[in-house]
Amino acid sequence: MVETIVRGGTTGDRPGSNYDPAAVEARWLARWAEDRLYHVDDATDRPNWFALTMYPYPSGILHMGHWYAFSIPDAFARYKRMRGYNVMFPMGFDAFGLPAENAAIRNNIHPAIWTEDNIATMRIQFQAMGTMIDWDRQVASCDPEFYRWNQWFFLRMLERGLAYRSNGAVWWCPNDQTVLANEQVLDGNVCERCGSEVIRRDLEQWYLRITDYAEELLREAEHLDWPDRVKTMQRNWIGRSEGARLRFALAGGQAGDEPLEVFTTHPETVWGATFMVLAPEHPAVVTLTSAERRTEIDAYVERAKNETEIERASLDESRPKTGVFTGGHAVNPVTGELIPVWIADYVLMGYGTGAIMAVPAHDARDFAFARAHGLPVRPVIQPDGADPLDGGSMPGPYLGPGTMVNSGPIDGLRMPDQMAAVLDWVECNGRGHREVTYRLRDWLISRQRYWGTPIPVIYCQDCGIVPVPDADLPVILPLDAEFTPTGQSPLVSNEAFVSVPCPACGGPGRRETDTMDTFVDSSWYWYRYTSPHLDIAPFDAALVAAWTPVNLYCGGIEHAILHLLYARFWTKVMRDLRLIDHGEPFLRLRNQGMILSAEGTKMSKSRGSQVGPDELVSAHGADALRLHLMYLGPWDQGGPWNDRGITGMERFIRRAYQVVEDGAKVTPTADADRGGEAAIRRLTHQTIAKVTADMEAYQVNTMVAALIEFANALFAGRRGEVAATAAWREAVETLVLLMAPSTPFVAEEMWSMLGNTDSVHTRDWPEANQDFLRVTEVEIVVQVNGKVRDRVVAEPGADEAAAVTLAMASDRVRTAVAGKAPKRVVYVPGKLVNLVV
Repeated sequence: MVETIVRGGTTGDRPGSNYDPAAVEARWLARWAEDRLYHVDDATDRPNWFALTMYPYPSGILHMGHWYAFSIPDAFARYKRMRGYNVMFPMGFDAFGLPAENAAIRNNIHPAIWTEDNIATMRIQFQAMGTMIDWDRQVASCDPEFYRWNQWFFLRMLERGLAYRSNGAVWWCPNDQTVLANEQVLDGNVCERCGSEVIRRDLEQWYLRITDYAEELLREAEHLDWPDRVKTMQRNWIGRSEGARLRFALAGGQAGDEPLEVFTTHPETVWGATFMVLAPEHPAVVTLTSAERRTEIDAYVERAKNETEIERASLDESRPKTGVFTGGHAVNPVTGELIPVWIADYVLMGYGTGAIMAVPAHDARDFAFARAHGLPVRPVIQPDGADPLDGGSMPGPYLGPGTMVNSGPIDGLRMPDQMAAVLDWVECNGRGHREVTYRLRDWLISRQRYWGTPIPVIYCQDCGIVPVPDADLPVILPLDAEFTPTGQSPLVSNEAFVSVPCPACGGPGRRETDTMDTFVDSSWYWYRYTSPHLDIAPFDAALVAAWTPVNLYCGGIEHAILHLLYARFWTKVMRDLRLIDHGEPFLRLRNQGMILSAEGTKMSKSRGSQVGPDELVSAHGADALRLHLMYLGPWDQGGPWNDRGITGMERFIRRAYQVVEDGAKVTPTADADRGGEAAIRRLTHQTIAKVTADMEAYQVNTMVAALIEFANALFAGRRGEVAATAAWREAVETLVLLMAPSTPFVAEEMWSMLGNTDSVHTRDWPEANQDFLRVTEVEIVVQVNGKVRDRVVAEPGADEAAAVTLAMASDRVRTAVAGKAPKRVVYVPGKLVNLVV
């Protein structure tokens, strides 16, 4: 008789009592570093797979949200490696920008020192997480080795006219003492970074022409394997509108005889335009205003500057519809009528042309404004089956479809069905032209802060704006600058930085003192991972062609507009510069949900609501914490943090460890229970299929559930005769392989316990044998008059007659029916038979 199991430990020991996560993790971290296990070779016979997670700000500590964002993508990257891919899973640091600068100011330490120390800390924390990061590829955006190429790209865009300097009204954050791009202003007047209310200021700034790519950005997003929510957000932000641009001449040759231009999506209503309204900031207001109206107009313009865009654009009926008549008139281009020109705060300079034709009969705000100021209302769209609309008595605007009236040559046309005919008439008669407009505005990249990439231009009194020659790059950010914000760039006061000779004429020059928006850094950083230390180009073109576009990009939904839109734009520019051969950076995008504080709010250092992982790792091990985060629920949903389930994950790991520890002491024999062997093989391959499908679908919570179920079954059967079979050995090895992506430390330990000398992370992922996935029998519940009496086993596809025969063969069922023939049978194929007697 061959003994089937040799017990480890003593009776009553808890499962896996020999497992010491701290010792295991330290041992394998050292071994992986020594073996350079995660070094990525650019030249292999395996297909490349670029797995990327949005690089973090170097805040100095990885809280639970970071673990959630990074450990799950790490598991997927490990899985793809085991599936035969040459996987690159790199990491870097978004090290420039306001977070680091503000933190340094609070802590009275230089941003460079603060950032460097935090990067060192975060690297250690990433390693403790067990990530397969190749640290040879690290990039940090504050390193001149990296930001030199920000400057190089800027100069290429400047050469192509994609970078330009312009004066205009910009958003200003009084708290952060810097301008913001439109995308960084939330809800109309809130700073995306600090939550402060922002204001408008007139400044000369640097812009990038992202609007040149608006149509392509809109069109190509539809074909990406991205969440629909993200694509919708980008579509709405780009804001494509089709309509017409109409020209309203000014009466009496006012404002230099330049007509007022209006973009409208409803050109058919121009016959109903009875006045015009300009934004208070519109440049024509100055020359259009009559002398007797000047004082009132100036006061209104000044008052409007202190209102937020949300207030100005509000549809709140209780808000007064204020405005002032300029004293000037324009000519309706289709009726020839003189119509008064007003200014009003509900018209915004940042949308359209800053001028509207007011059609009060068919627009809610125009209607309210007309009623408030006694202006005429002229209906031009008549609803079907209703009495003719009367402008004097209409209780409100009509906004629906109908037939054109009071509209001369287009009377009788159905709207919106015959809009094309209206546009044809407008163009053929010289009243305007078709046009497509976008809500998207050019990207404002100037920042009046210290901690960022210097903009590489020099101002010369004789030569104007002079680009810094490529040979003089990088323009180094001086470390001796005073970086406390004052409302202008701290670099202004650094004479050694500012005063330089003009590269063109040699005369006195002055450097640009604004720095670049930090979103410049994150618009191309993944390309740099392919050749992070190259000093003759931003990247090696051959390596970029081999690795990009990125196969899978993971990160938070909060970056749907800002970062992702800029990254797509930057990629298209690089394509047009013939640096790369593709126009989209990320083939597949997946967003994780947000791990909130226990109170349900966003984790925040300032509110003291961040949850650190170190204590939990010390108590339960990194693998248990990784599994706990995976098991919280669907990865894309997130939710409030709790640690109640982590002990269950540790218990699962210890059970798996015990299964392996026991199995490692057994040599498979030939005289085993063959029936049990078939059952364990079926369970093994069903688990392989389930875990594989869940990993491919990024359903990590159900994947963990399948692993737990498999380990529990093996733990329960580890003392039986089947534990001495080859099938059992296969099952135990499979358990370790399936756990490897999610629990890298203990999986490596268990693989070694089984006598293997190689790393489990270099092994192939197990393949499910379809022969063991076929269902050979099903269990059918038998009820009599709705009460469960027994369960019978049948062949798949058994019909009702066969099911009834099996049911009636049961002693319990025969007792329940007491010799009576069923009056009716309810049969759910393969699941239930109910005998009604």
